[in-house]
Amino acid sequence: MTEKARITSIGSALIVGGGIGGMAAAIDLATRGVAVELIDIDPEWRVYGAGITITGPTLRAYHRLGLVEDIAREGALVSGSRMFLFNGTHLRDLEEPPLEEGLPATGGIMRPLLHKIMQQRVSEAGASVRLGLTVEALTNRAGGVDVSFSDGTTGRYDLVIGADSIRSRVRELAFPHMGEAVRTGQGCWRVAMAKPPSLEKGEMFFGHKYMVGITRCGVDRIYMWLLTPHEAAESRLTDQELLGEMKARLTGFGGNAGWVRDTMSGDDWINYRPLEAKIQPRPWSDGRIVLLGDAVHATTPHLASGAGMAVESALVLAEELARAASAEAGLAAYEERRYERCRDVVETSVAIGAAQLAGDPPDKIGGMMGGALHRLAGAF
Repeated sequence: MTEKARITSIGSALIVGGGIGGMAAAIDLATRGVAVELIDIDPEWRVYGAGITITGPTLRAYHRLGLVEDIAREGALVSGSRMFLFNGTHLRDLEEPPLEEGLPATGGIMRPLLHKIMQQRVSEAGASVRLGLTVEALTNRAGGVDVSFSDGTTGRYDLVIGADSIRSRVRELAFPHMGEAVRTGQGCWRVAMAKPPSLEKGEMFFGHKYMVGITRCGVDRIYMWLLTPHEAAESRLTDQELLGEMKARLTGFGGNAGWVRDTMSGDDWINYRPLEAKIQPRPWSDGRIVLLGDAVHATTPHLASGAGMAVESALVLAEELARAASAEAGLAAYEERRYERCRDVVETSVAIGAAQLAGDPPDKIGGMMGGALHRLAGAF
C-alpha cells in the first residue's frame, strides 16, 4: 500500500459508530496523521453473524485500506459466480475479471471475521476506542464541534463523523432536513452454515417468485439469502419458527439451494429483517459534522454494495480532507464526489426489489443488476 498524503485541514476527529464505515474512516484518517477517537454504543463492539458478499468494487476499496490479504486468509475469494434456475438447472457461469491487476474478482467472508480484522487495524493505526456510549449533543463552534456524550463526559473535536448506521443518532441531532429510512416491501432471510460439498463459487437462483443467492465465505462456510415480500408477522417469529418458515419458502428449489434447505437446522444462525433504504437529501455536512455509510446512504442487498459504498465514502472523505485547504472545503468535495454514485446504488437496488415484487422477468432484473455493476466498476 502506497504512503498516503497527511491531513492538515483537521487534527482530531470523533467517529460515532464502529461498523464497517466508521472503522474504515478511523483506519484511513489515523494513518494520515489525524488523532482519531471512535465510539460505539455496543459495550462489546459486536456484529451479527451473517456473511457478506464482496464484489469487485468492494475489494478495490478494501485494497486501498490494505486489507485484501487478511480477507483472503479468513474468507473466500473466487473468479466468478454461477447462475441457475431455481430447480437447480445450470444456466451459465459468469467469469468476473478483476478491476485492477493483482486483485481477486469477488468473494465473501463472515461478517464477524471481517469485523475482527478491521478492529485489529483500527488498533494498529493508533485510533482510540470507547465503547458503550453515544453522543447526546453536538454544537458547531468556530473550527470544531463541542460534544456531550451519553456517559456525562464532554469533548471538543475538529470534525465529527456520523457513521452510526441506519438509525443514526448524529443524523437525528444535527440534520433535521433528513428522515428515517423507508421500508421497501421486501424482507431478507439469511442463514449462515456449513458449505454444500459441491459449491465452490457464489450461486444465484432465478425463475422463482423468490430470489436466492449463496455466497461462499470461507473454506467450509457459506451464507444464503432469500428475498420475499415482507409481512409484519415475520419480524416476531421465534428462532424455531424462522427455521420452519425459511424452509417452507425454499420449497421447489434444487441444487445447492435445496441442499441448504434440507440441511439447515436450529443450530445454524438464521435471521430475518425487513429491508429499508434511503438516499438522504443534501447537504451531508453541517459545519464540522458529516455523515457517511448507512447513516446517509442506506441501501438494500440487491447489488451487494452497502459495505463497499461505506468503505468508499470513508476513503473519499479522507482523500478530500487531505487535498483541501480547509475542513469545510474537504467536506463539500466529499459530498460532491459521493452523492450521485451512492444515489445510483440506493435507487437501483430499490428498483430491482420493486421489479422482483412485481414479478418482472429474470432477464429484465438481470439487466438492471448488470448495468449497475458496470457503473460501479468505474472509478470512485
